[in-house]
Amino acid sequence: MVQSLSPFKTILGTETSSKYEIKNPLGQRVYFAVEENGCFDRKLCSPIRAFTIRIADNAGREVIRVIRPLRCNSCCFPCFLQQLEVQSPPGTVAGYVVQNWDPFLPKFTIQNESKEDVLKIIGPYATCGCFEDVDFEMTTIGKISKYWSGFVNNVFTNTANFGIQVPVDLDVRIKAVMIGACFLIRFFAVNMYVYEYVECLCLHSEAASGTYKSRFIPWIKEAVGLG
Repeated sequence: MVQSLSPFKTILGTETSSKYEIKNPLGQRVYFAVEENGCFDRKLCSPIRAFTIRIADNAGREVIRVIRPLRCNSCCFPCFLQQLEVQSPPGTVAGYVVQNWDPFLPKFTIQNESKEDVLKIIGPYATCGCFEDVDFEMTTIGKISKYWSGFVNNVFTNTANFGIQVPVDLDVRIKAVMIGACFLIRFFAVNMYVYEYVECLCLHSEAASGTYKSRFIPWIKEAVGLG
């Protein structure tokens, strides 16, 4: 899954609706995805914002719909945690992705349409992945990986590239839910740590010169939506 870079987000620092290309192992695009939500959600609630992501094939037919409500993100309270619903085809529930409470690690459960647990996903303590890929392991059968794509892309543009490795014979409905899990990890588990990292950089820059603090730090914060 490759996120398309928005020039408005890069140049103006404005949070825009995300667009993605989903490719096969040969690098050929098989689906494209578009995020739908309001400006209020993107600006004030990012990265925990509610959204609907419509995933279409190359003919423009919607084949998967990912729905995420606005929910909490604090590791201090084990209630009202992150979750999303995946429909494939749209209107028919294929499964759910549910966050499991843990004070240290990002953990999620893949559920089928009956809300029965199918797979567990466990991520590392540090998900920012400086200069290396970050793997979210799935109970012995595969993983979701956030690929390192360079310092500028990972920090200043806040775009991300992900890969999913699962058995070929895995139920196609669960594969669709795995795509939804990839979006949830992209927005929540990874973005939250990037935001915290940049905020710490801003807070611990007291030793920097006045010019650096007045010009560079506000630009960094605006680039990732903290301004």
